Amino acid sequence: MDRREIGYVATVEGAEVTVVLGADVFEQVAVGDMVVIPSPRSMVFGLVQTLTTPAPSALSTPGDRHLARVALLGESLGTEDREFTFQRGVSHNPRLGAAVRQAATGDLARIYAKPTKSSVMVGSLHQDPDVPAYIIVDDFLGKHFAVLGTTGSGKSCTVAVLLRSVLTAHRNGHIVLLDPHDEYAAAFGDMAELVTPDTLVLPYWLLDFEEMVQVFCSSGQPYREVEANILKECVMTAKAEYLRGGAAPGGADEMGLTIDTPVPYRLARVVELLKVNMGKLDKPESSIPYLRLTGRIDALRRDRRFSFMFGQLTVEDIMGDVLARYIRLPTEGRPMTIFNLAGVPSEIVDVVVSVLCRLIFDFALWSKRGSGVPVLLVCEEAHRYVPRDSAAAFAPTRRALSRIAKEGRKYGVSLGLVTQRPSEISETVLSQVNTLFSLRMSNEQDQLFVRRAMPENAAGLLAALPALRTQEAVVVGEGVPVPMRIRLRELSGEERPRSDTARFSEVWSGPSNEKAFIPDTLERWRRQVR
Repeated sequence: MDRREIGYVATVEGAEVTVVLGADVFEQVAVGDMVVIPSPRSMVFGLVQTLTTPAPSALSTPGDRHLARVALLGESLGTEDREFTFQRGVSHNPRLGAAVRQAATGDLARIYAKPTKSSVMVGSLHQDPDVPAYIIVDDFLGKHFAVLGTTGSGKSCTVAVLLRSVLTAHRNGHIVLLDPHDEYAAAFGDMAELVTPDTLVLPYWLLDFEEMVQVFCSSGQPYREVEANILKECVMTAKAEYLRGGAAPGGADEMGLTIDTPVPYRLARVVELLKVNMGKLDKPESSIPYLRLTGRIDALRRDRRFSFMFGQLTVEDIMGDVLARYIRLPTEGRPMTIFNLAGVPSEIVDVVVSVLCRLIFDFALWSKRGSGVPVLLVCEEAHRYVPRDSAAAFAPTRRALSRIAKEGRKYGVSLGLVTQRPSEISETVLSQVNTLFSLRMSNEQDQLFVRRAMPENAAGLLAALPALRTQEAVVVGEGVPVPMRIRLRELSGEERPRSDTARFSEVWSGPSNEKAFIPDTLERWRRQVR
């Protein structure tokens, strides 16, 4: 196999070596190139991270010395003349003076060959477009992943490529995607069950206590704490009454009923109890928290935007049906559920996300071992739900996602985080992610944050982040055989998310007196229908 010699090893520092490049070949070496360092016991493979001329002349001269810094990735045990089998990690470091050679196309094909484990193709190598790039499905999904990149770098298309590739090979998957901008329905079509604010069903009795307080109680102290204690007592009574009147054996006591137990109760009964308890008060001013609660509950029940939570005419235990629809049990040809959160009221969207995340995790937690199904939860705009600043987050949402990140692997719940501001996302949560797809990033703070979060030594690849083209990514972690820079495969028109930037030049070139769409917009605005 033709491997051109490019220099020799001058220094060895842990997982990095410095190479002195030959005067006649230094111009043919580029950052990101794969190199081979043979030895009597192994062949070591590495990626060129940086290229330098330590003491450059005013003009390039033959006497200039050129250096390459190489990050070691793995090795093949045995001599150079043997058929090699690449493996991660280096057990035999290169020696000083060892020859360094450029990897041949056949080397790349073997290093990045399709893994023996279940895998899917998502694109091609940056170094050689003829070499396909694969992800290892179980490690990619089972150990969480993140897609990071600035706006316009191709995050949505990257997510579409990854999920489509996995679902094409595994048509009985179970994926839940939180879509705050109504982008992904166009990308998955009949593969997905689309849940819009009009078709969303999330009964109020599925809320846990923290979520109830967020929805029903005043936002400021001291009213919030007082109202929360009053609400808790009334809800507990309403839940116990519902259970005693239903078919639950042994009633509330046998169930070990708590304020967080997801059982139905009648909201009308809660209002009755609030009024009854208010009537027992001696001082009129003491009734203010009760009036606030009843007023808030009445307003929510009348607000059409909240019909997904309060619009059911009867109180029924539909929890099983809700979970079956959202987790896709059975899939019925649609292995994905897309939640379009664009029309959900902003004051309650965090509660909706919290409930969905908590239900998915708790369902997996309480499933009998071996009888559940693995579920992938993908969060777009993840920095909104698990921000670095805990004070800026809705605590239950942050807690639910953090719990999935830390414990989800044990119960078959995987997490996919998608964000344009990685420096604003919780480091604790991101540290649990084992596969990172880093797209173009120009913000220095974001680059530094990603560099710290990288699970492997890939500084040379990361240096390319500001210069990546759209839908190019640096991928590192357990989900890929070797850290690599890839070009994700192209999507057809019907497979692309609806995330294109408005075409100002095209629209502004036409007549500006067109206003036929205004009445329709006003109607949708007033009816709160997107």
